[in-house]
Amino acid sequence: MNKYDKAYLRLAKEWSKLSYCKRKQVGAIIVHDRMIISDGYNGTPSGFENCCEDENNLTHWYVLHAEANAILKVANSTQSCKDATLYITLSPCKECSKLIHQSGIKRVVYHEGYKDDSGLQFLLKAGVEVKHIEDLE
Repeated sequence: MNKYDKAYLRLAKEWSKLSYCKRKQVGAIIVHDRMIISDGYNGTPSGFENCCEDENNLTHWYVLHAEANAILKVANSTQSCKDATLYITLSPCKECSKLIHQSGIKRVVYHEGYKDDSGLQFLLKAGVEVKHIEDLE
């Protein structure tokens, strides 16, 4: 077990606590050559109120996922996701798995599995290395 993988995943877990979402808080860290190049958590787009759920406790459609936020931050910087590793507290959904692959991320390390594993299946088919770490101690 890579001690760096656990350390970065613990950082992603800390980052998830910044999310205003009540149903699920998710954090992401993107690392390239042992340097954190981006971070993100699930939440509303800039300029929207920090309320992720509607009156029925359903997530608003426009809430951005943690990995999408982290990838978009890189797109607005001088960095690149090419050959980077994404550390995320919850395995990616189908939509985010496409973004991960297209951004050039080559490795995904996650803590908890999302209810639908088709995002993970897509990443494996795309040649992205996927690693599940349950124990963060």
